[in-house]
Amino acid sequence: MAIAPNTTFVSGAILTAAQQNAFGFSTVAMTKTTTMSQTGITTATDLTGATVTWTAIANRNYKITWQTYATTSIDNTGGTVTLNEGATILQYATTNLISSGAGATINGLYIGTFSAGSHTLKLVGSRAAGGANTVFFQSVATLPTFILVEDIGPA
Repeated sequence: MAIAPNTTFVSGAILTAAQQNAFGFSTVAMTKTTTMSQTGITTATDLTGATVTWTAIANRNYKITWQTYATTSIDNTGGTVTLNEGATILQYATTNLISSGAGATINGLYIGTFSAGSHTLKLVGSRAAGGANTVFFQSVATLPTFILVEDIGPA
């Protein structure tokens, strides 16, 4: 379905329900944690506090933005974070943690439509393929882990 942008408004015109519904509805859900600390991750592990549930409206576009912070104890270790709905991976982001002890934020973005009804999304952290290295996912006040769901308009 093609996106139909709103029309230009002029003085004296009547604002219709269809025009109002063509606007995005903004933030519909958000979760944020500043106290998560998960260490020694080697396989896919749900990140504590990084789950969000909301009720989607059919035929709408949603933008999901997320962030977490990762470190490693061994140089050149990759960290991956996936955005999942149940066991289904919607999107992923990977970073190479070049220096042990130095960390990096892992940010992601997904835009899509969802069927009408309740949806639960979660972040899953893992070590990138290969090696015996471990990754540490954490969040603090200045580097929170979050998932933000925004309605950006009709599909």
